[in-house]
Amino acid sequence: MPLRRLLATVVLFSLAAASAHGELLIRITEGADSAIPISVVPFAESGAIPPGDKVSNVVQSDLTMSGEFRTLSPEKMLSLPSKREEVFFRDWRLLGQRYVLVGGLTRSADRVQARYELFDVNTEERILGETAAAPASNMRSLAHHISDKVYEAITGVRGAFSTKLAYITLDTFNGKPRYRLQVSDVDGKRARIRLESEEPLLSPAWSPDGKKLAYVSFETGKPVIFVHELSSGKRTKIADFPGLNSAPAWSEDGRSILMTLSKDGNAEIYRMDLQNRQLTKLTSHWAIDTEASWDHTGEGLFFTSDRSGGPQIYHKKSTGAEPRRITFGSRYNARPRPDNDGKYVYYVHQRDRAFHIARTNLKNGEETVLTRTESDESPSVSPNGRMLIYATKHGGSSVLTVISADGGAAYSLPASEGDVREPAWGPLAR
Repeated sequence: MPLRRLLATVVLFSLAAASAHGELLIRITEGADSAIPISVVPFAESGAIPPGDKVSNVVQSDLTMSGEFRTLSPEKMLSLPSKREEVFFRDWRLLGQRYVLVGGLTRSADRVQARYELFDVNTEERILGETAAAPASNMRSLAHHISDKVYEAITGVRGAFSTKLAYITLDTFNGKPRYRLQVSDVDGKRARIRLESEEPLLSPAWSPDGKKLAYVSFETGKPVIFVHELSSGKRTKIADFPGLNSAPAWSEDGRSILMTLSKDGNAEIYRMDLQNRQLTKLTSHWAIDTEASWDHTGEGLFFTSDRSGGPQIYHKKSTGAEPRRITFGSRYNARPRPDNDGKYVYYVHQRDRAFHIARTNLKNGEETVLTRTESDESPSVSPNGRMLIYATKHGGSSVLTVISADGGAAYSLPASEGDVREPAWGPLAR
């Protein structure tokens, strides 16, 4: 992208800002053949439960979106139990269900308490039973919490439904482009604008505590890296060197950020200590080195380089080690994003003039193309490693698509207005 000289009008929004003109929509595009059948029975209600999204509906939607579960419509249920003594396991076995979730909601003053139980239909055992509460104004968070607990009880892996997405939307206003940095729930709901600009916004990256975003803004006519505190809206310019300032990526401890700088003439990867702004140069080569991200150890890094004649993925086991090329399956592989356990690295892969999302098994080098769409970019791995979000084209518009990590299921999150791109999946709560 060429450097621009036009100044931008930037409008900051606090946490109380209105939502975007439209939240991301949700469209299930493909299910997994191996999905586990589960019934989320509508929760019984006592007291003045707020209208709107029902907790059980949100839980059902969350589990379906993961691609690992196939939920039963309430219209097909033979009964609607809310506690164990009302559950007739024979009926649920006749319906082909493996698990059934039941529960109830009780309103007390300004809080709602949820009591819920998860049963294994085959063994007739309760595998989860808890209570949780939330303000009556925050029912969706309560529902996402329940989804996380159910997901973990069945799979043994922490759920990621209570995490957040950051992304960039682009539309026009009064004939001018309008870029918006937005944050939403993982299902696209409760979207909030954090920054608006007439100039491009790129590469949002979450801090490990989920309290800050780093990103690239062209508001001064050139790419500059900012860190943005979400609670206060405070922005800090951290990289405004001559030339390119791009591709921020946080360290696991949140004390430093990887970035690509061309201040000395060539694009190289640096690490900046956020306390003293000291820079450490991590690559030194005549080629372009960019798009770095830390590996699961926090000691090594993956990055994109054209030192072999075209963009490929490289890995350094430590900041001082020699880079090792990882990808060989095509002439173009870029934007590496590793998982959290060191098993896979995901990236953009070109094949037959189309761009897909692929992954390489880091133990045996096996490459797998995961997507069937043709203009894919910007992959981001969920913090539990079970899902992947990326930007692609659908019907001429840019949308976000989430797939299971093996590519077996998918749902898309198109914007109700304009294009949506540059997704970044937030961290798990600590």
